[in-house]
Amino acid sequence: MDGFCVAFRIPFLMYFITPGSSTCLKGCSCVDETQGRSLLCMETYMGQIPEDIPHDFTKIRMENCHLMELPLGSFSKLGTLEFLWLNFNDITLMNIKSLQGLANLTELRLQGNKLTSVPWTAFQDTPRLKILDLKHNRLDVLPEYSLKHLPVLTYLDLSFNQLSVISKDVFMNWPLYQKAERVWAKEGSVSNVVLALHENPWLCDCRLKGFVEFIQAVGPPIILMNSYLLCSGPASKVDTFFHKIQLKTCTKPVASAPETNINVPPGANVTLSCLVKARPGPSIEWMHSQKIIRGFTATVTPIDEETVNSTLVIPSLYLANGGLYTCLANNFIGNSSAEITVNISALSNSAPLLPPSPILSPDENTSIDIRIAKQTVYGITVEWRAAMENPAETWFTVHFGKYDSPKRETIYIGPGINSYSVSDLLPVTKYEVCVTLKNHPPREGQCVVFVTGSDVSEMEQRERLIHIVVVVCVMVLSVPVGMYACTTEARFSCADRCGNLWRKPYLWSRNRNRQEAEFQGVESQGPESQGIDSLGAFDSLQAASDEVLCRDLQAKAKKKQKSDDRCKGGSAAYLY
Repeated sequence: MDGFCVAFRIPFLMYFITPGSSTCLKGCSCVDETQGRSLLCMETYMGQIPEDIPHDFTKIRMENCHLMELPLGSFSKLGTLEFLWLNFNDITLMNIKSLQGLANLTELRLQGNKLTSVPWTAFQDTPRLKILDLKHNRLDVLPEYSLKHLPVLTYLDLSFNQLSVISKDVFMNWPLYQKAERVWAKEGSVSNVVLALHENPWLCDCRLKGFVEFIQAVGPPIILMNSYLLCSGPASKVDTFFHKIQLKTCTKPVASAPETNINVPPGANVTLSCLVKARPGPSIEWMHSQKIIRGFTATVTPIDEETVNSTLVIPSLYLANGGLYTCLANNFIGNSSAEITVNISALSNSAPLLPPSPILSPDENTSIDIRIAKQTVYGITVEWRAAMENPAETWFTVHFGKYDSPKRETIYIGPGINSYSVSDLLPVTKYEVCVTLKNHPPREGQCVVFVTGSDVSEMEQRERLIHIVVVVCVMVLSVPVGMYACTTEARFSCADRCGNLWRKPYLWSRNRNRQEAEFQGVESQGPESQGIDSLGAFDSLQAASDEVLCRDLQAKAKKKQKSDDRCKGGSAAYLY
């Protein structure tokens, strides 16, 4: 008898001490039900999915637990899990392998989170999923093959999201829909599929034509939870039901100009007009001598549902304003343009020859302080400040292009604008951006040279920019694409030498406001005395420089090469 008791107690104790078998999480409750064990966590602050969840649950419900994301293999050890409810959390990110190991999952509810996208291929790991609830999130895109890996789904709720345009091919490519249609046509009966798409800001233009027709014709086995879908735009169709509209096919823009040749005297005002017909509505840009125009007033006025009128107002014409103007219209189908020639008639003695802004010759000492003010994953924003007599009437020209390329993009910037953004930069490429007075060539101190890095994937994942250190040499910016920047005053050999120093673990801090005050100082300093120090203040960056640190670095560099004096004209920031 004693031997029997010992033999019984050993497996009994092993049952309780086996990891993940019958314990319960702190702040949660565990219930044994007929369908298996359930874990219930309500309003328990977690922040992340616990790693010590017992493995024998068939149902997990974690609501209002402040969960932020679903990481890789969040529930990979819970092979018996069938029901997973994660409603009303703060989930913004879902890893592509977050559902790994959940081959028996039949119900997933993610209502009331902050998801802007879903990795739809993640559902390859849930072949038995029947219920997917994604309502009250922030989804704005539904890819064409998003439902490809949901072959047995019977309930899909995408209501109360931010969907505006989707293709009917999303449902045409759904294996379940294809199978249900075949069975319905053959047997006349099949299991219904409930689909909820209401309360989304649907944009009822030509891009939604196929989807609207699908909704208008939908029937068993597809059942809409709410069949009265409403348009949120364009203005002519706001609050109109899908079943009351007929949409046309999308077309590329067709641009035309009522007047293609205009003769005006100098000093007069002129308005250029361009009519564009397109579905959907186009974006319109004006160009002068093949350069994008910024500064003049351009407006777009709707004529009807398919036609808009774009006007460009040029006040007080000067000789430089004459020539060829182009109205360029684009949509996702294609583009079109219309050209208008502006002829300036013979000048009178009283007519103005040049704009009233002080256009100085290239050899005059006009200081333009330029800095890189903002960095994004694929671009930068430059800002500049110039000491001018009439800043409200001063035009600038931005010159941008690859450093070794003679071809540069030139953009005219009108009065009152002191910034310009450059995007779609290529990795491992050296660029130069310069700011000059209008139609003037770049001068020393008016340019910034930067080199984009190569490790984009790693830097994209970082939400905050890292600390940087400023030393004497060429400038390196800690931007998400890993940019290296310098002024044209600093020689590039100096940049090569400083490139070896940036890896050293220097960290220095100084009050950011002090640097911004230096940049915005009352007395404007010339580029030779200021160098790139005027770039010391960066939005979203913590940059600093210190004379002691710079002297230490210079002293080390002098031991290797005596020509370090060439570095005195520039400044640098190093990331690590």
